[in-house]
Amino acid sequence: MKDKAPDIRILTIRDQKVVLDSDLARVYSVTTKRLNEQLRRNRKRFPQDFAFQLSAEEYESLRSQFATLDKGTSGSELKRSQTATLKPGRGQHRKYRPWAFTEHGALQAANILRSERAIAMSVYVIRAFIEVREKVAANAAILKRLAEIDKTLLEHDTALRDIYQQLLPLLAPPPEPARRQIGFHSAS
Repeated sequence: MKDKAPDIRILTIRDQKVVLDSDLARVYSVTTKRLNEQLRRNRKRFPQDFAFQLSAEEYESLRSQFATLDKGTSGSELKRSQTATLKPGRGQHRKYRPWAFTEHGALQAANILRSERAIAMSVYVIRAFIEVREKVAANAAILKRLAEIDKTLLEHDTALRDIYQQLLPLLAPPPEPARRQIGFHSAS
């Protein structure tokens, strides 16, 4: 077995980081049908915070996000995203809405599949979730720092505006004194 980590697509659905059943099945080298079959047989091992089935609206939204087409190698055929469109041929398309597995659900899925590949690849899946969590935490720290800088800049802007208002009268040239007129003035 290679030590190369597979590509694991982690999505955010219902404010949770999840991996879809088709992606998890690919990583664990089983069919999506087998993964979902084991999920149904061991449903008690997957509470709602481990795995959940996407609603029709969530599935449609997901399909629209992955609806781009890639040119196939022959040029005449098109490869389509697995979750986006129906594939030609009998039994090649999804009949049911996909399942989404959280980090704990992905690990539990490896346990119920009972294959060496699934157990070995579960380490990579957990590492992918940890990497996403670290990136989110790093982004949160950056956003917090940017908010602090923005607040400081606003305070400085207010202070500079006050100083400018106080200096404005000093910067204006003094009015010229009235000149005395030279010559004869009538006393009218």
